[in-house]
Amino acid sequence: MKLAVTYENGKVFEHFGHTKELKVYEIFNDEITNSEVISTNGNGHSALVGFLKDLKIDVLICGGIGTGAVNALNDAGIKLIAGQAGDTDLVVDNFIKGKLDLSKKANCNHHHSNEGCGEHTCH
Repeated sequence: MKLAVTYENGKVFEHFGHTKELKVYEIFNDEITNSEVISTNGNGHSALVGFLKDLKIDVLICGGIGTGAVNALNDAGIKLIAGQAGDTDLVVDNFIKGKLDLSKKANCNHHHSNEGCGEHTCH
């Protein structure tokens, strides 16, 4: 399985569409076999979905995310786990162990056309 996490300074970045980096994990038999931080090259949310698809990502973990991006991820067959925060390695470890709270929801449902999240926190 390949899993990506929105990433900034070791933490889950708070908004999918604005993430400048992803930490990508390869997982086999419930063990992390490889991980690396990669640049998104400043892509916005619509380009990021294609970027994830090209990387053959199975699961995305992020903080906040808008409805359009959720729909695009669903269409691409990428499982979404939103509303997460904290240390990326710990979040992924909890995911592998089945201890991650999957009931959290992203709170970025306020977007209109090109409006971004501005200065507030999206998670």
